[in-house]
Amino acid sequence: MPSISMFYGVIIYMYFFDNKKHNQPHLHAEYGEHSIVLSIPDGTMLNGSLPAKQLKMVQAWIAIHEEELMADWKLAIQGQELFRIDPLK
Repeated sequence: MPSISMFYGVIIYMYFFDNKKHNQPHLHAEYGEHSIVLSIPDGTMLNGSLPAKQLKMVQAWIAIHEEELMADWKLAIQGQELFRIDPLK
């Protein structure tokens, strides 16, 4: 599970070949003991949870980097190397 970004203690991941379970583009985020799966491009929660503050930050980051995330998603479902994406600043 490659990490594509990290900011304010939140780590963002995309799994390779992960297009079956949720049937849509998505990413995984972890913060401490919390983990969540969010859709791309709208940041809708598909599974799990994050504290409200971190959830809002990740959703804002998704909105800012939507095009880069979709490009990484296409690479991930093909099992190709992913590009790092700038953190939220």
